[in-house]
Amino acid sequence: MTASQPSSSQRSPRILCTNDDGIHARGLRLLADVAGRLGDVTVVAPDRQKSATSHSLTLHRPVRITEIKPGHHVVDGTPTDCVLIAVNQLLPDRPDFVLSGVNHGPNMGEDVLYSGTVAAAMEGTILGIPAIAVSLGGEGRGDLEGYADVLHRLLRQILTRSSIPSETFFNVNIPNIPPAEIKGVRVTRLGRRVYSDSLVRREDPGGREYFWIGGGVSSWSGGDDSDFRAVEANYISITPMHLDLTNHRLINEVEAWDL
Repeated sequence: MTASQPSSSQRSPRILCTNDDGIHARGLRLLADVAGRLGDVTVVAPDRQKSATSHSLTLHRPVRITEIKPGHHVVDGTPTDCVLIAVNQLLPDRPDFVLSGVNHGPNMGEDVLYSGTVAAAMEGTILGIPAIAVSLGGEGRGDLEGYADVLHRLLRQILTRSSIPSETFFNVNIPNIPPAEIKGVRVTRLGRRVYSDSLVRREDPGGREYFWIGGGVSSWSGGDDSDFRAVEANYISITPMHLDLTNHRLINEVEAWDL
């Protein structure tokens, strides 16, 4: 490092903000505004709603980027595309953090396997950048901006840590209650969510069969330290997530199967 290149401790952190609700989502605007208090922000986000795209990449067509104003870029692809392109091609300097959200709706339990919000944070982690996914329960149609101070305090605490383990990111869920009623923060595990009647078979006016995915009824299960129980009790849930999906406890048992 030369004298003309300040270390990360001597300069404001570079923060990449993205989401899966699209560039015009209020949650993304909130996240970028709060992140702007903590560092230098660049926004790279999908041009439209990309919820439940998980960790998908756009492989079979060109991906195009448009700068709509200084520091704000629109990508006609997925949240994972946004992070991959931003880090490897678009930004002149590698970001210090990737922040994804604020999602309009919770991402707990099995939601993390489908969520574009969580996938964007995961992509940052894969690229070796500390990352956080942030979601708000409900649809975020109320006083979303009222959560700015709560979010700022939480992100400031995390971003100032110098010991975030590699291959780890944080999944944050904020309860959809007035900010003054939030009791605090709990470190949690993933709960379990079971959907019923979420796949509907129908016919269009031409008599052709189609399926509608989504909706239905969901039920939660999990211990006292699970994410949904924390949110249910009016606490912010923060779940440390790891890229390694291996069930290490089963390795010796499966080896004994003599496959």
